[in-house]
Amino acid sequence: MKHIFAILFLFCLSAGVLMAQEKDANNESMIKEVVMAEKSGDQPAMELASKTVDYGEITKGSDPLRSVKFTNTGNAPLIIKHAKGSCGCTVPNWPKEPILPGETSEIEIRYDTKRVGPIRKTVRITTNEGDQPHILQIKGLVKAEAPQETLPKKENGLTE
Repeated sequence: MKHIFAILFLFCLSAGVLMAQEKDANNESMIKEVVMAEKSGDQPAMELASKTVDYGEITKGSDPLRSVKFTNTGNAPLIIKHAKGSCGCTVPNWPKEPILPGETSEIEIRYDTKRVGPIRKTVRITTNEGDQPHILQIKGLVKAEAPQETLPKKENGLTE
């Protein structure tokens, strides 16, 4: 029985190593493509579908996710190096792999909708285009939940 577990363990370990090597090979080929494009003078260009993410008027605890589509309109792979919200309540999630010329992808924004009040935040996106980051404006209004009606209580403590 111990031998079977040892064999299964070794099999799983070697399968994991092979998959990691395959992923590394894919990443290396993408990195080579980016380097070759940079040497040839080709440039990526991120074109955002909108520079504003508008949550509108929402109630406390509403869906926290919104997304912004973008397209690489350049002629070299686009790499998003980093995206950062202006505070901890605004968290972006961006594609980690290069976006090839002509491809479209999206950046997901998560805002903490449990905070009541106006939303006025930004997300700074750094890419391989150059030194100037892209800035997304996040706006909206989170309203408190409407109070629920309570039934009047009778003298015995039961509701009608």
